[in-house]
Amino acid sequence: MSSAVTRTDGAGPEQWLDALRDAGTGGVTHVRTRPAREASLAEWPDAVAPAVRAAFEGKGIHHLWSHQRTALDAVFERRHVVVATGTASGKSLAYQVPMLTAAVDGADFARRPGDPPVSALAAIRGATTLYLSPTKALAADQRARLDALAIPGARIATLDGDTPPDERRWIRDHAGIILTNPDLLHHSMLPAHERWSIFWRSLRLVVIDECHVYRGVFGAHTAGVIRRLRRVAARYGSHPTFVLASATSGEPAAHARALTGLDVDAVTDDGSPSPALTFALWEPGPPPGAAEAMGGAVAAATDGMSDEDGDAARDGGAAQAAPGAAQDRGAAQEGGVDDGPTLEDLGRRSAVAETADLFGELVGRGVQTLAFARSRVGVEVMADMARNRLWNHGFDPDLVAAYRGGYLPEERRTVERGLRDGTLAGVAATSALELGIDVSGLDAVLLAGWPGTVASLHQQSGRAGRSGRDALAVFVAADDPLDTYLVHHPDVFFDRPVEATVVDPSNPYVLGPQLASAAAELPLTAADEALFGADMWPLVEALVAQRVLRRRPSGWYWARDDRPGDHVSLRGDGGSDVRIVESRTGAVLGTVDGERAHSSVFPGAVYVHQGRTFVVTSLDLDDGSAHVVRGNPGWSTAARSVSSFDILEEDRSQTWGAVGVHYGTIRVRTQVTSFLRRLPSGEVIGEHPLDLPERTLMTKGVWWTVPEEHLLDAGVTPESAPGALHAAEHCSIGLISLVAQGDRWDVGGVSTALHPDTDMPTVVVYDALPGGSGFAERAYERAATWLRATQDAIASCGCEHGCPACIQSPKCGNGNSPLDKAGALTLLECVLADAPDDDSRRLEGG
Repeated sequence: MSSAVTRTDGAGPEQWLDALRDAGTGGVTHVRTRPAREASLAEWPDAVAPAVRAAFEGKGIHHLWSHQRTALDAVFERRHVVVATGTASGKSLAYQVPMLTAAVDGADFARRPGDPPVSALAAIRGATTLYLSPTKALAADQRARLDALAIPGARIATLDGDTPPDERRWIRDHAGIILTNPDLLHHSMLPAHERWSIFWRSLRLVVIDECHVYRGVFGAHTAGVIRRLRRVAARYGSHPTFVLASATSGEPAAHARALTGLDVDAVTDDGSPSPALTFALWEPGPPPGAAEAMGGAVAAATDGMSDEDGDAARDGGAAQAAPGAAQDRGAAQEGGVDDGPTLEDLGRRSAVAETADLFGELVGRGVQTLAFARSRVGVEVMADMARNRLWNHGFDPDLVAAYRGGYLPEERRTVERGLRDGTLAGVAATSALELGIDVSGLDAVLLAGWPGTVASLHQQSGRAGRSGRDALAVFVAADDPLDTYLVHHPDVFFDRPVEATVVDPSNPYVLGPQLASAAAELPLTAADEALFGADMWPLVEALVAQRVLRRRPSGWYWARDDRPGDHVSLRGDGGSDVRIVESRTGAVLGTVDGERAHSSVFPGAVYVHQGRTFVVTSLDLDDGSAHVVRGNPGWSTAARSVSSFDILEEDRSQTWGAVGVHYGTIRVRTQVTSFLRRLPSGEVIGEHPLDLPERTLMTKGVWWTVPEEHLLDAGVTPESAPGALHAAEHCSIGLISLVAQGDRWDVGGVSTALHPDTDMPTVVVYDALPGGSGFAERAYERAATWLRATQDAIASCGCEHGCPACIQSPKCGNGNSPLDKAGALTLLECVLADAPDDDSRRLEGG
């Protein structure tokens, strides 16, 4: 058996694509080639410390690319800047160079005549930099890159929840560059700012890496944390320069301003070289024989799932959107029970299984390949199928590895090193590998299903060709209408604009807790309006009324004995992580977040970890652990759940003729009740009950109702009503940002032809965070504008039956079925017949 593969000399994307034509069941529907781009070079600026420049030149970087020079000039002139250029464009140099120069130049970094004098303590400490990353993995990657430069005098440290107390003390007293995350800043550094006083006095730079990840509720919380950082730094006489790095974004400057509250220059003209990229759209064919499906039922089930990994650009938002997907699925199936697909249901082979064959073929030809799947289960299935293909063709199966959230840090570092040094020829990954971890030399990228956003599409496909060679990307369509539409409408796939990242720092459900946290750090004063905006004052008054704050002549003070940060999770996580423990050795294999534990590590579940199969023997939710034993029983497992949704309290309502629009409290109830055992052929061989607690989400929602007889009069029949309501729900969620400055991943929805609490056809859109996040309320306040925009978006779309631009949703838990575009237009016409023109009419307390 060969333990290595060698790429055919002279082979390139065209030859690789030809080789794939016989590897799967389907074929290419369209190919587009992006031409290569030449580099635009620039010289090093004089402000860079000689030792820093020498270190980078020692790595072969003798010239900069033009966007790097533009960004560096802005930073050294103390202008805030966001660099939003493509994957592998060297964005990190734009902040690494100033960070290291500040460490070398010390307290005099970027000082100008007339600046206030540096305190003696700050002069001893030297200039400091705070680097913020959305994930530990990215911070660890940056730390490795900075350490590799070996700059004399640069004291670099990583600070996160795993850092021991003794090391924390050294970091606080000595480190010049601290790499951390917004969560630790929120829970530790800011509340204890007095102990960090010398660090704050010396703070010259704040770096916010992968800032496009900070969106929706997570982004709003992070914006509050950044304002608190500026406030505390100013208390100690420091006003740092902010450097942000972002993936390609629709409006990077606006997003950076929303995050920081500062005027930020955007650098978007990419001066880096880019190899030619051949991008193919691939549609799988019908499923092969049952024996060849190999885990097809499991793989197919993952195709309809959005990536809920905590390490992904969606983090908190996608995980919290999962209940919405469950509701959507439950309403469509009129019972809330998801049996999962069977082989008879499959119109074509699953994207995971098809991609696995393409993946194995490329790796066997020596093409270093990264294959993305949308779920953790999909990643493990894809990697295992690719390993089997390699084994059957005489190659070492260990050339392929999996990479996903839930692995231990050392496992992830091992996979990253394997990609860099070439000992791994292929990695199957979730979007956890989408962020800026330094992985070079990749020849090809495969995408099993639509990744959810255009920004993610660019991030993932941009991993190909990082070492300068022409590259290949292949999008493999999942078996749902959204992906089918994309592979047959290449202009929609390739020409859709990148979405603007949405964040609303004034969201009262976020701003209130952030103000409370700020007051516990330093008393709030009138001067803080410049940071938090005029929207802070009604919230401050409410906090005083709730005895959370106490007013004194010098300001508003925290009035409780506990810490406000203890009650606020920036990411809105659904519970603590559950450790997966091997019973025989006591070793921790990995983790799974509390919300996902019910459906993935229940007693009897088959758990796959880097190709090794285990069976869960017990789940202790109180202890936060699931115990497993090694063994492959020969079947896979799939959880079944029931969902129910209750409208508890109506706070406000308005009527438009016979149509009612309401806002109030919603209860979402979900429970995993049993699991199925399936053979590799997809045959179900048993169902087994589970006794797991019900999970409840109490939140706020907006819902609208229309009497069934009105729909019948308009031509919406009982048969077409579910698809019409479902389509209208999807489009309205997609347009939530028009009226609420929210993000579709921060809300959930359900549509039903007969809701038990209204006795009418009903569409509900709700905040996907406990207690609400303000999006549903703002949608209610502008309901007429919101639903007219929904109608216009559907009517103006040129598609015939519905597409991603109108009624299809990237996070639909029911595979975008049923959907009825024509029915949705008729439904919305009926709903809006008596709607007000300007959202000004309010009835019954509205």
